[in-house]
Amino acid sequence: MRFLYSLVLYLCAPLALCYLLLRGTKNRAYLERIPERFGYIPEPGSAQPVIWVHAVSVGEVQASGVLVKRLLGAYPDCRVLLTTVTPTGAARVRSLFAGAVEHRYLPYDMPHAIRLFLRRINPRLLVILETEIWPNLLYYCERRGVPAILVNARLSAASYRGYLRLRRFSASALRQLSHIAAQSAADAERFLALGADPASVSVTGNLKFDIEAPHDLAGQAQSLRRSLAAERPVWIAASTHEGEEMMVLDAFLHVREAVTGCLLIIAPRHPERFDKVYDLCLHRGLDVARHSGAAGVTPRNPDVYLLDTLGDLPLFYACTDAAFVGGSLVPAGGHNMVEAARLGVPLISGKHTANFSEIIGFFKAADAILIVADAAELAAAVTRLLQDDELRRTRGERGQQVTQLNQGAVDSVMALLDGYLVLDY
Repeated sequence: MRFLYSLVLYLCAPLALCYLLLRGTKNRAYLERIPERFGYIPEPGSAQPVIWVHAVSVGEVQASGVLVKRLLGAYPDCRVLLTTVTPTGAARVRSLFAGAVEHRYLPYDMPHAIRLFLRRINPRLLVILETEIWPNLLYYCERRGVPAILVNARLSAASYRGYLRLRRFSASALRQLSHIAAQSAADAERFLALGADPASVSVTGNLKFDIEAPHDLAGQAQSLRRSLAAERPVWIAASTHEGEEMMVLDAFLHVREAVTGCLLIIAPRHPERFDKVYDLCLHRGLDVARHSGAAGVTPRNPDVYLLDTLGDLPLFYACTDAAFVGGSLVPAGGHNMVEAARLGVPLISGKHTANFSEIIGFFKAADAILIVADAAELAAAVTRLLQDDELRRTRGERGQQVTQLNQGAVDSVMALLDGYLVLDY
């Protein structure tokens, strides 16, 4: 079965290259370091033992931050290599770790690429975030004696059904993992139902609850709020997707009829869509300022502030009165709402949150989130929060309590990894 899987990957390799070139027309970062996608990386400049952490994109990189920093502190004689698949993930690695880790792109899961990559980096341990199950990667790690640990592991009902179609193949790959540290009991049960070894599955919680805000975030946020909208109510639509911004702008037009002078901050999920969202705002007759200043002259009191940079979302959450977390009014699975909740910002989400079902369940149980189905309901929810100081405070506090009650996953994961990192110094 793995032979057929590998054959299909080789046949699709030209398409993968075309995909990179096509994406590169909108985001030139996709054209950078293409050889790495096929396993060709420079020879290491250091003989230090390597701890390899793989986080596919921005959300996983963000979740890995607290764990990677703990690994750097606990194992100073090791080199941490962090791989991603997307350029946005790579950019987040640079901003989050400031050169403390090395970054490479994960090679496509073709045998020669994986073997070459493993020979070059020679890792002592592979730590994979969430649901990146690559059969050849796991097979060749096992052959080389490299423990592969899936941490913060999640498996949605939809993903489970997909893997179930190839249950024997999925089971074989899962049993090549040394351990699966699941986010929840439901995730663990799905992994077990696919054929994971019961002795190698545990529940450690969600690392997203352990992410720490920068120590100077509050001061930066106060300064930003004064310069951006000192006397204006502010709400943010974060991590929005194609088709979602139209609904957000519809909602905003209704909100400002009830809440005079309110400011909308909009943060598209994907950088290649920044310009398109800017144009959408202009076509609605709205004055728009861009955080990057890319459009030239900035309106003095814009209707909309476009957050068109990466890594600044926590700062903007911290200076807003209410947060809609996107990818949820369209069927994209939702995005991480813990980031806003831990700052005491009241939450709003759409109904498409399959990727965060357990987390959103915590917030629902605590009555700490408003769920909306469309632009009209979003407008009503935002208006309600912006007009009611007590409601904002209460829901913000409930959200913070949820995040505090669910912390501790990083301690459990570190205890697990310590058992595999007995190094010969």
